[in-house]
Amino acid sequence: MIRIALFTVAAAFGAASALAQESCANRGELDALYCDENRDLVADPPKDPRKFKNPSTLVFTYTPVEDPAVYENAFKPFTDYLSKCTAKRVVFYQVQSNAAEIEAMRSGRLHVGGFSTGPTNYAVNLAGAVPFAVKGNAKEWQGYQLIFLVKKDSPYQKLADLKGKKVAHVQPSSNSGNLAPRVLFPKEGLVPDKDYKVLYSGKHDQTVMGVLSGDFDGGPVASDVFKRMVERGQVKAEDFRVIYRSQTFPTSSFSYAHDLEPKLRDTMLKCFYDYRFPPEMQKAFDGADRFFPITYKEHWAVVRQVAEGSGEKFNKAAYDELAKKEAEAAKKAPKK
Repeated sequence: MIRIALFTVAAAFGAASALAQESCANRGELDALYCDENRDLVADPPKDPRKFKNPSTLVFTYTPVEDPAVYENAFKPFTDYLSKCTAKRVVFYQVQSNAAEIEAMRSGRLHVGGFSTGPTNYAVNLAGAVPFAVKGNAKEWQGYQLIFLVKKDSPYQKLADLKGKKVAHVQPSSNSGNLAPRVLFPKEGLVPDKDYKVLYSGKHDQTVMGVLSGDFDGGPVASDVFKRMVERGQVKAEDFRVIYRSQTFPTSSFSYAHDLEPKLRDTMLKCFYDYRFPPEMQKAFDGADRFFPITYKEHWAVVRQVAEGSGEKFNKAAYDELAKKEAEAAKKAPKK
C-alpha cells in the first residue's frame, strides 16, 4: 500500500509539472506550477479564468496528527454547517499522512483543510495551499508548545539525560515532532541523530502511547494533542512528566486551494470566519470557539525560521525525500 501511495504521489507531481506554465514575474520559493507576483509568499489565483475550480462537492480534511476518524467526528458540526452555508455537499476526506494530504491538494482532490504546522510550508510551496485561519477565540489565535514527555517514574529530569536512549520523533515533516527538536534540543545538550537514533512513531498520539508503554524512553509532541488525549481519557497526565517546553507556535493552518473560483472562495471564507464552535467542538479543541484570521507571511515566520534552522527546504527534492522518510517511518511505527 505504501509503494502504491508513493507511486501515486510521484505520478501526480510528475504530471502536474509537465503542464504548460503561465508567465510569472516572481515565483519566490513556490513550485513551478504557481506564481507569487504580489510577494505574499503564497500562490496567486490563476490568471486564466478557465483554470478556476467550482466543484459541486467540497472536500475537507484535517491533519492526521491523531487517528483521522477522531477529527472527522470532531468537525462534523462544522462540515454540516459549511454545506448549508455554501450550498454544496461537503465531505471529510481521511488522510493517513502529511504527504498524502499535500498531494491531495496539489492534484486537485482536496479543496480546503487543516495542515499541521510544519507541513503547512510544503503545502504552500508545492500544493498551492493558501493559509487563512487557525483555531482561536475573540482575542487571539490558538498556539501550542513542543513538550518533551517521559514517564513520571523514569529517572530523566532534563533533555541531556536522554543520551543513548530510545527517543521517538513523530514524522519528518512535523514541526513540534521533528523539525523544532533538531533546532532547539542541541541548546539543551541533546543532539538528535548524534546523541540518540531518531525513531519515528508516525503520529503524536503514538509517541505518547509509546512513552507510556515503555516502547520509547521519551519524545517530543505537540502540547495541544497531549492535552486532548488527557481530556478524552486516553491517558492520565499524572503518568507523565514534562521535562522541556518550547516557545509557542501557531496550531494547524486552515488553507484553501489557490485555484478555487473567487466567488466560491470568498463565500467559503465568510462561512469559516462567521462560524462559532458549538460546545462539543470547543471541548475538542481546547476552548477555541472560532477560526481566527491569519496570513502565512506573518504568522508562519517563526515556523519557517525554525525549519530553515534545521536545514529543511520546502522544494520538490525535499518533498520527495520527505515522502520516502514518512513511508519508511510508517513501516517501522508501532502498530496499534
